[in-house]
Amino acid sequence: MQGELYADAIGEITVTGTVVRLDLVSLSATMRDDMGQPVPEHRQRIVMSLEGFANSFDVLQKAMAGLIEAGAIRRNDDVVVPVASGKANGSAHHNASPNFV
Repeated sequence: MQGELYADAIGEITVTGTVVRLDLVSLSATMRDDMGQPVPEHRQRIVMSLEGFANSFDVLQKAMAGLIEAGAIRRNDDVVVPVASGKANGSAHHNASPNFV
């Protein structure tokens, strides 16, 4: 078994034919954008079939429903906000991927 990999988010999802690529990103410890915020850095890529992606999406939806039901996260104007983050005022990080405009 390989070691674990931490990622802050999925930076981009690309579909080519029957292959789905999920690019995982983490916030940089050294690089900042114009506003002083850490920039996302590519960490790893997950490559799977469309069928595998569809099955994974179903599992993620069930996990999300469980987290909402448990009160660990809540929806705030269609943005999912972790309850412990204190960002319920709408300042949650927005997905910067051009695939989700």
